[in-house]
Amino acid sequence: MIEDLLEGNKRFRETEFNSHIDCYQNLAKGQNPKVLWLGCSDSRVNPERLTGARPGILFIQRNIGNIVPLHDWNFATVLEYAINHLTITDIVICGHSDCGAIKALDKETDDNYIPLWLNNAMAAKERVDLCASGPVPSGDTRERSRMIEEENVRLQIEHLKTYPIVKTTLKDGKIAVHGLYYDLTTGTLSRVT
Repeated sequence: MIEDLLEGNKRFRETEFNSHIDCYQNLAKGQNPKVLWLGCSDSRVNPERLTGARPGILFIQRNIGNIVPLHDWNFATVLEYAINHLTITDIVICGHSDCGAIKALDKETDDNYIPLWLNNAMAAKERVDLCASGPVPSGDTRERSRMIEEENVRLQIEHLKTYPIVKTTLKDGKIAVHGLYYDLTTGTLSRVT
């Protein structure tokens, strides 16, 4: 597989890179992204491809379940760097359909770390099930998953707004926060309100 990746890089250099050499040479001097993209690690959800963004536009943090963990130093450094040093203007939290993290909220597992991480999304599942007066009937599992995936975006926006740097820059009007949802079956990216 690694040889395939290296061969793909060779094709990239011969086509895309050489065709846009000025752009890539400017990017080699430094970055100036406008958007901090917080998305899922899912291999099917490539932010640049699904948005058509050129290299250098998105500053990307990805993890399982597009989660904004509470009180996380790693995540806080991403926020601080993006806001203070890159002066991004927008933060996006993007969820997606068929999310394995959301499916895992309903499963018991012997994994050590995944359940702990997913506790950061459990409230999304609980909210959806509470609104439906309990879990949605088994025939509606896809719809229930979509509802939880979208609610998880809302929940993670709530988590994001607990970080002092986000509170301050939102209050000062220096950034805007957006929730998005990507549907794998249609390729559609839509707002989550």
